[in-house]
Amino acid sequence: MKNQDYVKFTTYSDIEDIKRLNFIVKSIGGLNHPKAKILDIGCGNGNISLALGSIGYEVTGVDIDQKSIDMATSRNTFPNVNFKVLDANSFAMEDEFDAVVCSEVLEHLTKPYELSESIYRILKPGGVFVATVPNGYGPRELLITRPMQFLAKKGIDKPIVAFKRLLGYNAKTLQSSNEDLTHVQFFSVGGFNRLLTGVGFKPLDYQNADFLERIFPFSLLTRRIKFLQKLDCAIIDYLPRHFTCGFYTSWTKIGK
Repeated sequence: MKNQDYVKFTTYSDIEDIKRLNFIVKSIGGLNHPKAKILDIGCGNGNISLALGSIGYEVTGVDIDQKSIDMATSRNTFPNVNFKVLDANSFAMEDEFDAVVCSEVLEHLTKPYELSESIYRILKPGGVFVATVPNGYGPRELLITRPMQFLAKKGIDKPIVAFKRLLGYNAKTLQSSNEDLTHVQFFSVGGFNRLLTGVGFKPLDYQNADFLERIFPFSLLTRRIKFLQKLDCAIIDYLPRHFTCGFYTSWTKIGK
């Protein structure tokens, strides 16, 4: 498969989505295992699972949201990819998967430590765990997510939502069809590191996501001009980590 051909099996077009996917593919590629067995937790509409399946990996995508799994299944044409409505905490196996992906999921969980423990248990020693989360203290969470969730909790967000819809914002995400995407965890770099090292994972790699391109009103321009998205995603790689809107991370489980 040609470089980044896997992107065409997704619905991604924004540069940050593709940058995140590239990080995931690169991290799993480091295993040098062309038939690696991968679990995609919180797979949503299946974008990451289908991209990895197009490369040749054996992929199982799981999500607790039936609507998202139905969407993912309807798009699936790969015999090496399957989707299930499952809670990853229900898995009883150990040392089962060569890689686990958990992208934009842990921030939605009231007990992220429990899922992290489950992931550690089912990942093979020497395997790779790829986790991406928003920076809970970055520009997007501080300026957009937290204020909007506060207004929604107070029941006074509707005028802002209606105004943004007039500008073409639909409050949807390509990642999932789940209607409840509330963030309940706001991770700092240190806090996220402590979460996963506390379970037993050892860090492999970190990368910043983006800077201001998805923050209104900057997004009025960036969502129409791809060059500005590319510039934003390139600039953040040279800025301190607390400026990023999200973290891409990879980890490994040390052999027994």
